[in-house]
Amino acid sequence: MAPKAKVNPKPSPSSTPPAAQSVPLEDLFAALHHHAQNFEYEQAARVADQVLAIAPGDEDALRCKVVALIKSDAIDKALSTIQASRHLPIQLRFYEAYCVYRQNKLHEALKVLDGQERNSMILQLESQILYRLGKMDACMESYEKLQRFKIDSLDLKTNIIAALIAAGRSAEVQETMDALKVKATSNFELAYNYACSLIEKKKYAEAEQQLLSARRIGQEMLMEEDYADDEIETELAPIAVQLAYVHQLQGQTEEAIEAYMSIINRNLSDASSLAVATNNLISLRGTKDVSDSLRRLDRLIEKGTGARQFQLANSLDFKLSTRQKESLYTNRLLLLLQANRLDQAQEVISALPEMFPDSVTPVLLQAALLAREKKVAKAEEVLIQYADKFPDKSRPVLLARAQIAAAGGHFQISVESLSKIPEIQNMPATVATLVSLQQRIGDFGSAAAVLDSAIDWWKNAMTEENKLDLIMQKAAAFKLNHGREEEASQLYEKLVKSHGNIEALVGLVMTAAHTDLEKAELYEKQLKQLSGLKQLNVESLEKTPGARHVEDQVVVEIMATCSIKPGIPVILKELEQGSQFFHQGASLRVTGKLQEYSVDTAIAVIIEDDVSFNIDTRHLRDLAFRIGSYYQFIGELLILPEDSAILQARVGRIVDGLDINLYHQSLQLRRQFEVELMNSRVT
Repeated sequence: MAPKAKVNPKPSPSSTPPAAQSVPLEDLFAALHHHAQNFEYEQAARVADQVLAIAPGDEDALRCKVVALIKSDAIDKALSTIQASRHLPIQLRFYEAYCVYRQNKLHEALKVLDGQERNSMILQLESQILYRLGKMDACMESYEKLQRFKIDSLDLKTNIIAALIAAGRSAEVQETMDALKVKATSNFELAYNYACSLIEKKKYAEAEQQLLSARRIGQEMLMEEDYADDEIETELAPIAVQLAYVHQLQGQTEEAIEAYMSIINRNLSDASSLAVATNNLISLRGTKDVSDSLRRLDRLIEKGTGARQFQLANSLDFKLSTRQKESLYTNRLLLLLQANRLDQAQEVISALPEMFPDSVTPVLLQAALLAREKKVAKAEEVLIQYADKFPDKSRPVLLARAQIAAAGGHFQISVESLSKIPEIQNMPATVATLVSLQQRIGDFGSAAAVLDSAIDWWKNAMTEENKLDLIMQKAAAFKLNHGREEEASQLYEKLVKSHGNIEALVGLVMTAAHTDLEKAELYEKQLKQLSGLKQLNVESLEKTPGARHVEDQVVVEIMATCSIKPGIPVILKELEQGSQFFHQGASLRVTGKLQEYSVDTAIAVIIEDDVSFNIDTRHLRDLAFRIGSYYQFIGELLILPEDSAILQARVGRIVDGLDINLYHQSLQLRRQFEVELMNSRVT
């Protein structure tokens, strides 16, 4: 700042210090300029006070004092100076917002900026605040406005790329870098950010090479600027942490743990990198070494002051992003639950909603604690209230409610929760889960309706990976298992005609044996004409898709909780000691003529080709037993002493219309199909 000539006013002796009166004002401004140019901010602030003592309300002196205090990290003093000057016609709102931002009062800082003209300085600060708050869409809007000012700053361009990645828009990074005329080699921060975009796109090998390049660029740049070795290591610590994270993502667990431990043990002065490394290490360990993991987190999370229950150590509240801070608290809470320290877990949960008001994580963790305390109904209530209040955030909440309800045996509530998420209704994982839950309730009609609805949806779906065949195959098997042979036969026939699927052909023969013997015999001939299955595409058979939906892993977890296995169809004579089917808990489907039935014990005896077998029917409802009729049961095999066995049935039905001989032939063909398929895989 150039020296500023001023006409000396005549202040009263009582208001002006003698030392200030003896120095001409222009000399004070010259000294102020000298200290500012030499980064001597504490001295600059003192000289500014001298100027203000002579000329109270001087705008230049006041601005210089505020900036000098900020530059010397005297944020509280700077804010006090601004607040004491509010009666003056001087615009200091930008500096006030910056001071509040530095105090980590992010929402308050945004309020201070309200109503201000969006010049380049305001937009840069606003973008940083929004970035720290995790409001990435709004942050990118500010950066887009900022680009209209044509500011040629590499730091600004680096921040724009970082915000783009944090907003989940990694696919746009290369295009944006081209538009900004920067390359990944421009500086090590850009190289690092570009590597992060590759990680988001799951290009881990490329990301690793880019991180190594970032480290090399950083070492060269910092050495040229005469940084000491320990300072270079601290500056490049984020790259080291991200390299360890790439190892973690690639399944290289030992390498990742070793890298994280190396970073932690070096005790670098970069507190944020140490915190991220610690948190990642704890996530990688999972439930192992819970006590040690808690001790490590306790060094990062401490009791708060005033109204705040908790705060992060080492100024981490200011250095970490909202998502990173939330991850630290979440991991600590999960560890407390694992250690059964429920009182401490409750303390953390009660603090989280205020700390992370825009996140669904606090309510999910609250529900997890309630479920751990066996308060399943309360957990369900908390989640549905949140979902109703914030419908735009309801999806993960409803999925969590479905999982908790299913685990607690509240299958109808689980169904209702999943049914409130229309965008996943026809995904294979959701369909399988809903069908399984409806079966648990005993509502087989609704289960069939779910499958029918999914078939209709996939018929009209314009997607690259259409799941119609998969859904039809599952629907046909379900309908066959629940006495809807005609519907099952129609589905299998459509599959055979559209794709010539071998498994569908076997299913068609089995279902037609119930409803249309002529059709069954016709298709059975097609099976017999297969010559060793040599022309089968084994790889395509091995890649038969399963019911999964990676975006909603919780649905798959519900399936694990609620899955009802269809049962492997077997002939009674196959159930002998040493058979592949004769093992504890085997899920089987058996068919035979009812020979005996005990009302007292609910034990049914079926016979087939002179082989009899006992069925425990205690869990079956609304099934009439008639001696001489044919029955089919699905259940689990219970091995008894002396190698006898009984089937604990969970599904049963009368199959008097079944051609038992044709059914046996189709099973034998299926066995042949499986054996030859396995042989073809071996060769």
